[in-house]
Amino acid sequence: MKLTWHTTELRLAEPLRISRSVMDRRDAVWVRIEHGGLRGWGEAVSSDYLGLPTARILAHLAAARPAVEAFPDPESAWAQYRAGALPAGVLAALEAALLDLVGKRAGRPAHQLLGTDAPPAAATARTIGIVAPGLAAARAARLAGHGFSVLKVKAGAPDPADDLARVAAVHTAAPDAELLLDPNGAWTERQSLELLPRFAALGVTAVEQPIAPGRPDVLARVAKESPVPVIADEDAVSYEDAAALAGLVHGVNVKLAKCGGVRAALRIYEALRGSGTELMLGCLAASSLGIAPAVHLADRARWVDLDGHLLLADDPWAGIGGTDGTVRAANRPGLGVRRAHVEAVR
Repeated sequence: MKLTWHTTELRLAEPLRISRSVMDRRDAVWVRIEHGGLRGWGEAVSSDYLGLPTARILAHLAAARPAVEAFPDPESAWAQYRAGALPAGVLAALEAALLDLVGKRAGRPAHQLLGTDAPPAAATARTIGIVAPGLAAARAARLAGHGFSVLKVKAGAPDPADDLARVAAVHTAAPDAELLLDPNGAWTERQSLELLPRFAALGVTAVEQPIAPGRPDVLARVAKESPVPVIADEDAVSYEDAAALAGLVHGVNVKLAKCGGVRAALRIYEALRGSGTELMLGCLAASSLGIAPAVHLADRARWVDLDGHLLLADDPWAGIGGTDGTVRAANRPGLGVRRAHVEAVR
């Protein structure tokens, strides 16, 4: 087998402001594993918050190459490769490339290899950043008109009144949409308990990570008192984090770049089953290639927030849809994605 990679830049259609930062672009590293004339693809994206700059991604891929290429075939690598100290985002990309290649060699789509016969399809949330209420309302109305039934509104502005006004405007503009709220850990416990009933009255149906990460016991207290489901995100990075929160919060946001790929996500899903804590599938801003592995797991999730490719000015890959509010796993072999605007990648 042969492992190679290529770095490119992904630009967002417009800057995305959240409580801790503003982002308008990020690097993507496309991982390619070749064997027997076929190619499997995966994507790792740079993330300052996750401590994964581009240089670190490249260094870890170079370190992993000898072990990956030592396997005689992708099936052996898929079954036996153990990544050791690889960062989760790099492991997820390597695993995606192997899954893509194994599926292509078998003539089977990824979801079948992961235990689901029919191609998963799910309504995805669409994110509205921290913007003025009028602009948020206009975006909400446009998205609802295009078929989006779930909207996620970012919160955590210095003045909570701004967040309340933004959510009220979105609810008025898209009254039938399910509203998720995401302060990205911007509030204290006291603020959360004071604000969440007011947001619930404005139509919010769930909130992600209202308090700063690092105190899962406090997050559990907030979840116990909250009028809407509380979903852990920044407090649920690893399998161990998620398992420890089972039964204490209403949901756990699983991002493959946080947990290390589809198999880690499935382990978390199994750990949560029967606990009262449900799965949310989330993502970073990424291309369709980077989002596709999670789409093949969408049937396991209560909440789906796989819109990272929809935030881009130009998605260089295609194959999972989403512009009508629904992401769909392709029924083609492997991940089922292909390069956009150029000849299909085998």
